[in-house]
Amino acid sequence: MTTIRRKKIAILGSTGSVGQQALEVIRQYPGRFSVEMLSARNSTSLLIEQALEFSPRTIVIGNPDRYTQVRDALASTSVNVTTGEEALEEAVASPETDMVLSAMVGISGLGPTINAIRHGKEIALANKETLVVAGHIITRMAAANGVKLLPVDSEHSAIYQCLAGEAHNPIEKIYLTASGGPFRGMSREAMRSVTREQALKHPNWDMGAKITIDSASMMNKGLEVIEAKWLFGLTPDQIRVIIHPQSVIHSVVQFEDGSMKAQMGLPDMKLPIQYALGYPERIRSKFERFCFTNYPALTFEQVDEHCFPCIGLAYKAMEKGGNAPCIMNAANEIAVAAFLNGRIGFVQIPEIIASCMEQATHMDDPGLEDIMETDREARALAGELAEQKRRSGVHSTYNDSTSGN
Repeated sequence: MTTIRRKKIAILGSTGSVGQQALEVIRQYPGRFSVEMLSARNSTSLLIEQALEFSPRTIVIGNPDRYTQVRDALASTSVNVTTGEEALEEAVASPETDMVLSAMVGISGLGPTINAIRHGKEIALANKETLVVAGHIITRMAAANGVKLLPVDSEHSAIYQCLAGEAHNPIEKIYLTASGGPFRGMSREAMRSVTREQALKHPNWDMGAKITIDSASMMNKGLEVIEAKWLFGLTPDQIRVIIHPQSVIHSVVQFEDGSMKAQMGLPDMKLPIQYALGYPERIRSKFERFCFTNYPALTFEQVDEHCFPCIGLAYKAMEKGGNAPCIMNAANEIAVAAFLNGRIGFVQIPEIIASCMEQATHMDDPGLEDIMETDREARALAGELAEQKRRSGVHSTYNDSTSGN
């Protein structure tokens, strides 16, 4: 009988939604996977629980103020407890690690992901911002180091799966499907009064707060459009977004002969996570199976960019190139945080992003340090704009100029 060597996994962001679901997958296959490293920013209690269950070689608590609590809780174990950004970048470079699952939220995942690529680690990429802000750097580096970038987003995993065996067949177009979020069909005027609680109620997916708000504004799909450009070497006019409320068809590839391939399944992130962790093998799972009779109708709609201008902003950033996607991403992170904290209204998220894209310093070919400086500049500018809107106390309507792909 052939012995299967266990793949050693490092998880950046193990206490987040994707990280927790990845550990659910690993828990089901103790003979195939082991946990080499876990990291979290602030969620000490859950990180400690995970360390006690999975016995990783190393854990990294990002917030130094939480280090003593975590270290003391694990003092009787063999787990090495470290803290800080440098510790995180060092941990992913461990010669024991086979694959790094990058599931941190926002640009914070960029540094450790880059270091993992430099050390030849296979990357399961759930942190879309890494490619959004530095796709030109990441893809070149991955190619130079012979590193696979395996997408974990359900949409990009779907495209990746549809392209299996199609290496010599040019893509004509891809369609990234979107549920439409909780505000699909709502008028622009009605969105002026939506609450944090309403925005956090996604109809199909169970995700963290930031990505759920991005889904509600459809910025999440905008980020995915830019990510798809880098993952699959596409031009903006080859990428389309279509609303598919049932979230059963996860995305579609159309080839030059007009034929289309779609990947289908229930809306469950564990399936694309397992596909990435086990690649190139499909591992038999006990996940619930899709039943056609439970979905007698699969429907599709065009995106209403008048109500969801974040899609247009993403295309604008992608077409402008350089550091424009980084500016957009940084502004979005600050605007979403301001909305979650009750400082601005939902409709003001794209307004802040559009203003930052107009005002922040543009660079055509930014290096890594330029990207980090752009991120700092755009965050500071977005924070100022959010404070101005908070003081005004007016949750204004969208400016028509913010939309437009």
